[in-house]
Formats: sequence, structure tokens, C-alpha cells
Amino acid sequence: MSTTPAPLTVAIRRSWDASRYLFIGVPVALLAYVGTFLVVAALMFAAVIIGLPALPEAAKMLRRFAEFERRRAAARLGVPFTPTPYPPLDGAELSERVRRVLTDPTVWRDALWLPIQALMGNVLGYLAMVLWPVGLLVDGAALSVVHLLDRRAADEYGAPPPARQGWMLRWHCVLADLSASWTRSLLTSSPSTALADRIAQLTESRAGAVEAHGAELRRIERDLHDGAQARIVALSMRIGLAKQLLDRDPAAARIRLDEAQDGAEAALAELRHVVRGIHPPVLTDRGLAGAVRALAADVGVPVTAEIDGVEDGRRLPAALEAAAYFVIAEALTNISKHSGATAATVRIDRTPCTLRVAIGDDGHGGADERAGSGLVGIRRRIAALDGTTRINSPTGGPTHIEVELPCGS
Repeated sequence: MSTTPAPLTVAIRRSWDASRYLFIGVPVALLAYVGTFLVVAALMFAAVIIGLPALPEAAKMLRRFAEFERRRAAARLGVPFTPTPYPPLDGAELSERVRRVLTDPTVWRDALWLPIQALMGNVLGYLAMVLWPVGLLVDGAALSVVHLLDRRAADEYGAPPPARQGWMLRWHCVLADLSASWTRSLLTSSPSTALADRIAQLTESRAGAVEAHGAELRRIERDLHDGAQARIVALSMRIGLAKQLLDRDPAAARIRLDEAQDGAEAALAELRHVVRGIHPPVLTDRGLAGAVRALAADVGVPVTAEIDGVEDGRRLPAALEAAAYFVIAEALTNISKHSGATAATVRIDRTPCTLRVAIGDDGHGGADERAGSGLVGIRRRIAALDGTTRINSPTGGPTHIEVELPCGS
């Protein structure tokens, strides 16, 4: 049995947990120091035009760095971590990507955090180191005496001894919580800013949804007009000719009726195709997992489908299933027609709050949203359901598309 007094053991354990947070803050502060100069350099080179291509890439690095620190601060404070909804920087022209970086208040807030972290991270980390020998000396002696007095009082009066946190070691927890709190406050939008950003996102996604809905209606109208309607008109004409030939030339009338039957079957096939474009029957009959496996089997490229959490428990809402299905269908169509890939993967993961869909291939990449490849439609369809889309397709490949949809199931 250990001879270390229990209060001192608890105080050391709490202080060590807090000190780890502060000690990690020291290399984070050094990286923030370097990042401060990199951000300044990127802005200076962007001001003379030649550095513009580097600005979005610098913003991506800054985002990942700040997101790491947000996650760490949230874990320290015991609060839920929510990914920051940055504007996408992929799949757009350079001028548009630069505009998104320069007009995004979150990026500027992340940049402002860098020099503060470079200073405070080092100060708090080194202060935590200095507090350890002092704390062990002061609290090691004081808590031992206090523990004996608490045990004697507990034995005499029958009351449990009070919890002791020490006098010096407890400052590690205070410093760690302080560091996490100001980090979270600096890197988190104010309620008014967050509300304004959310309104802007909803306005943009609503406009995209309305445009996508209009395009879908025009597609259905075009398919009906050029396909099923034309076949039905031809069918009506053949039946009319058959009626005219029925009395004087039954053999010719039979030929026209056979042609009319073929036309009716073709019209039914066109209508089924239009219906599948609205909501595929296979999705209703077999669910998302079965529909995706059917899609993978029909693609000319070998597709590996990994599906987790979709076939267990309740089905997803119909709108989410349809969105995920059409995203996968569009991506696999692009892979088959344009990528030159020899293999593709589809992965679906369902968590209690999120549905993630990832599609990748080993093709030559270079997918461009402006080239009419359907990627804009994917982004708008997902945004209309409050989801996020990430598209990475460098020249030379590979291409990777990942979407996240809130399912709240």
C-alpha cells in the first residue's frame, strides 16, 4: 500500500493532467510564432500579385492548425467540439478562392490568435514548469500534515475528510483552464457573428437549392418532352393508321399495331427512367445500402463499397437517402466517363448525428466544378440539407469526394 497521502496523490494527478495541456502549448506556441511570420509573408507576396496562389494554401494550413487547438481546448474544458464551417477553398477559380480567404472573418480571427498564442503559450508552459518544484515542496509538506489532522478529525467525529487540492499545485489547473478559455474565446465566433455567418450560409444554400430545383424541373420537362411525350405521339399516330387500315388491309394494320406495342413499351421505359431520376425505386425497395451496391455493380470501373451503420437500426429519412444516392451516382458516373480510373471506392459511415459518404478513385484527377461535371450539383444538393462537401482532385489524381449530412438519428 502506498505511503503517499491521498490528497497529495490527487493533487499531483490533477496537476499533471493540466500540465500536459500547458506543456503541449509550448510547441504549439513555437508553431504559432513561425505561422505568424508565414501569414505576414503570404499577405505581403499576395499584395504584389505573385503570391496570390499561395494565399489559399496558407489559409488551409492555418485552418487545420486552429481547428486542432479548438479541439484541444474543448477537450480540456469538457465542452462539445463542433467543426468550424469554413467557406470551401477547392474547386473554384483563384480569384474566388482569394476573395473567400480575404472576406472570411474566421480566417482573420485565426491569424490574430497566432501571435497571442506564440506569447501566452510559452509563458504559461514555462510557468507550469516553475510551479512543479515549488508545489511539490509546499504541498508535499502541508498536505501531509493536513491529511493527518483530517484523518484524526474524521476518526473523532465520524465525518469524512474534506477533499484537498493543495495550495500551489492547484494553480496548474487554473492556468490550463485559463489558457483553454481564452483560446476558445479567441477562436470561436461571437454569437452575433456566428448568427450572421449562419444566415449567409442558409441564404446561399437556399439560393443553390432553388436553382438546383429549377434545373431538376427543366431536366424532367426535357426528358418528358423529348422522350416519353414524343413516343406517345408516335404511338397515337400508329394506332390511328392501324384503325384506318383495319378494314381494307388487316395485315398492314397488324404491323402498325405491333409497332404501336413496341412504342408503348419504349414509352414506359422512358417514363421509368424519368421516375428513377426523381426517386429511384431501388432506394425505396432495398434501402441505401442495397441501392449503392446496385450502383457499384453497374459501373464499368471495379468499385469497392464499404457500408457501416446504414443497415442496422432505423432507416435514414428519405431526403438524406436520396441525396447520398444521387451524390454517389453522379460521382461514379464521372469516374466511369472522365477519370480514366481502374478502381474506385465508396464508403458510407453512419454515426448517431452524421452520415458520411466518401468516394475516391485512382484516376488522373483534375476534376473542375466549372466544367459541367456535376460537382456543382453535388455541392448544392448537400448544402440544401445543411451538409458539407469536400472535393480534392489535384491534376494527376487521385480524386476524393467526401460529404457529411446531419442525420440526428
